[in-house]
Amino acid sequence: MKVTVPATSANLGPGFDSLGLALGLRDELEGELTDSGLVVEVTGAGAGDVPLDEDHLVVRAMRVGFDALGGQPAGLRLTCRNAIPHARGLGSSSAAIVGGLVLARALSSSRAPGEDTALDDPTLLALAVEMEGHPDNVAPALFGGFVISGRDERGEVYAVGSPVDARVTSDVFVPPEPLSTEVARGLLPASVPHAEAAADAGAAALLVAALAHRPDQLWRATRDFLHQDYRRPAMPASLELVDRLRSDGHAAVVSGAGPTVLALGTGTELAAYCPDGWSHHRLRVDTGGAAVG
Repeated sequence: MKVTVPATSANLGPGFDSLGLALGLRDELEGELTDSGLVVEVTGAGAGDVPLDEDHLVVRAMRVGFDALGGQPAGLRLTCRNAIPHARGLGSSSAAIVGGLVLARALSSSRAPGEDTALDDPTLLALAVEMEGHPDNVAPALFGGFVISGRDERGEVYAVGSPVDARVTSDVFVPPEPLSTEVARGLLPASVPHAEAAADAGAAALLVAALAHRPDQLWRATRDFLHQDYRRPAMPASLELVDRLRSDGHAAVVSGAGPTVLALGTGTELAAYCPDGWSHHRLRVDTGGAAVG
């Protein structure tokens, strides 16, 4: 069975740990049930760096999925063809987790088509959030498009899709050096001023409308007050690029925990902003989510 999973960008500026957008860059996973053992092959991003055993994140997610579906297979072969850069703020770990769970579901269905091996999307999402820690990347990786997600006061995970205007485009600027999410989160303060929290809430609300039908408001709606400036010491070049783009009127943010920079717009050519040694990609909003086949 084959599964493809899109890259994602979380936060989108003011939507810290709650807003996420799927982008048109996909990892491809292929799984096969075997008689015994485990074989993992990786090409593309992460090849030579990620483990090729039970510690591989896709394998770990598949094990969680198989447990939820009633039991582990005798053997497994996994091939990963990775396009999403690792540790760059484009959701590579979420793609691995969602892809592994969806692949386990697909393989279990093929293994026992006459048995009840259902693992519905809400349950799969909850398992993915349990592994990842928060839903802002895993929800759009699973469902595609623009997703608002979180936990309610009962502790239940929710993920609600919201439309994206067909005029909206995205540009990503990927630096050559990675940055771990743990390092980026470690720079955040325990509290922020009430006025900044209120301004951030207003911007996040406006961003939902801007993406849906008012892309002329994207620059105003992507102003962040909660996390980006606090992370400047860990990625000064990224924040310098954000500042340069925003000073020219472009809706630029740090993608996820960084250090990739995301700019949302309506088609303006931005390649000239790409710093030396970085890569630039114009990516469509991916509405398909994780897909089998």
